[in-house]
Amino acid sequence: MSVHRGWDDSRDTVMHRLRDALGTWVYPVHRLDRATSGVLVVALDPDTARVLSASFQEGRVEKEYVALVRGAIAEAGVVDHPIPAREGGERVPAITDYAPIAIVRDRYTLVRCRPRTGRQHQIRRHMKHLSRPLLGDTTYGDGKENRKMRDEIALHRLALHATRIVLPDPDDTTRTLEARASLPDDLRAPLERLGFAPDVLDAIG
Repeated sequence: MSVHRGWDDSRDTVMHRLRDALGTWVYPVHRLDRATSGVLVVALDPDTARVLSASFQEGRVEKEYVALVRGAIAEAGVVDHPIPAREGGERVPAITDYAPIAIVRDRYTLVRCRPRTGRQHQIRRHMKHLSRPLLGDTTYGDGKENRKMRDEIALHRLALHATRIVLPDPDDTTRTLEARASLPDDLRAPLERLGFAPDVLDAIG
């Protein structure tokens, strides 16, 4: 589902559903890729949206994701590799911290990623740069591996989930707000079938 109406002009968006559920208009503060699940920040008035958006632009927001990648990642590291700010655009600085959570079958790694910058498809591009593409990624991933995962563990989505976000409280900048999102069933179930232990998955989010 798209966060708001875009090129496809869909009316079934996160913003429309929240508006209908809350009975008031809501304002998007940031976006997730359409295929990514997890924590999303919205505001109930435009002034708060502007304050929160500034926190994102100034790098004062901590974001954490989990991703399933092809290949073993044994140690934590940092990817410092420029990527286009938008499709076909000029390359700009982009940095992602990453650390392995668990490895199964000596071939698949569940990785915790913390992007320091907020570029389009940053985690997906950076993991590809490491030759560790995300499973279920039809743009930067491995088509043969994606088909294998669909057949073997019924993974029918991008294996990327926004688990946690910490940002300054717009009403009191001496405090922070934190939100977490546990793994959705359409990602957790394939991960269990692949061999990741339930207690490892419970600890995420």
